[in-house]
Amino acid sequence: MDLRLSLAALLLFVSVTTQHAQAQEKASEKASEKAGASRSEIVVRGEYLARAGDCIACHTAPEGRLFAGGRAMPTPFGTLYTSNITPDRETGIGKWTAEDFYKTMHNGRFPDGGLIYPAMPFASYTKVTRADSDAIFAYLRSIPPVSQKNRPHDLRFPYDNRQLILGWRTLFFTEGEYKPNPDKSVEWNRGAYLVEGLGHCGMCHSPINALGGTSQSDAFKGGLIPMQNWYAPSLTSNREAGLGDWSIKDITDLLQTGVSMRGVVYGPMAEVVHNSLQYLSDEDTKAMAVYLKSISEPTPPPPPSSTLPTTEGSLLISLGKTVYDARCASCHGAQGEGKPPHWPPLANNQSIEMQSAVNPIRMVLNGGYPPGTKGNPMPYGMPPFAGLLSDNEVAAVVSYIRTAWGNRGTPVSGREANELRSAPLN
Repeated sequence: MDLRLSLAALLLFVSVTTQHAQAQEKASEKASEKAGASRSEIVVRGEYLARAGDCIACHTAPEGRLFAGGRAMPTPFGTLYTSNITPDRETGIGKWTAEDFYKTMHNGRFPDGGLIYPAMPFASYTKVTRADSDAIFAYLRSIPPVSQKNRPHDLRFPYDNRQLILGWRTLFFTEGEYKPNPDKSVEWNRGAYLVEGLGHCGMCHSPINALGGTSQSDAFKGGLIPMQNWYAPSLTSNREAGLGDWSIKDITDLLQTGVSMRGVVYGPMAEVVHNSLQYLSDEDTKAMAVYLKSISEPTPPPPPSSTLPTTEGSLLISLGKTVYDARCASCHGAQGEGKPPHWPPLANNQSIEMQSAVNPIRMVLNGGYPPGTKGNPMPYGMPPFAGLLSDNEVAAVVSYIRTAWGNRGTPVSGREANELRSAPLN
């Protein structure tokens, strides 16, 4: 996720369906058969699409049963708990029809019309086609049912009042399936459909305001993931994670394996690659790469400016070189050249130079591993240094790598390092 990822994050209070609903379901199945697709084909396709939507990330709790929900999702407004989307008739979606499921994905409302909290990315899933929604539903109907009641949310007043969601929807939700751009290629449109719809990449890679929403004009411009304290970089700025000057191969390598010659994914993005992206076909991965490469802005924003006094920054950078030579150079190289793809270069690395220094600081403090994938089953990791380095030493080495070898980042302070020591690891 990670407030990012979910297929039906808040599907509580499953409405009781009736014989009429069962008739609708049978009609839906007949329609599918009439279209020439066997149920097994639909289930296989639905499983693939459910992976593309990363449903498992939110709807399967740690140590929990598959898609039985119950995963806690801390938010600035309280804690949400994801719902059971197995076909159990009493506690899951066993009484739902394909029509119910599509309306939930498309409209962000329960089958009985109730409002769903926007932690479920229905603002993205509304772009999913009816055919794809039906396939995902067929897959979910095929998995083992799990009898597990949904846990009520634990939200503070007034956020426990669902009627407030009406205001959010007015400001930030536009209903409608994805409309292909006739001026773009089929491949580009497929990539846009996956990135903007099922992949719901904008949930993390867009800034979230105080109302928990994102302006359409700020889509994909990067933002801090609430409660997790990881920064999801901009996908439009080549100073951050914009991919305008990356090759298609480097982008597809990163999406499929978690490593490439240009960089490595850690933190929440490593989970996305592990749970979802590594399973996509070569064609779909390339389509996403083509689309992502196209949305980078032609004119990058000005380089970041430092808030530290020049003298303090210079002292930190000087100390940082000592720390770097002792702790980091053996893997990342004396000149920050790295040993890609497993030990990423730090020189000319966009993720190091960004205005936000959250990710570099967290990597030094907490270390991490890229995901284990079929293309990179034994990833190389980075050890944590939180127990070895003081706040000032962490700030110093991060300041050094952000400004050395032609990098155009800015120094960071010991206070910033200290604030991230208590950030959650999961």
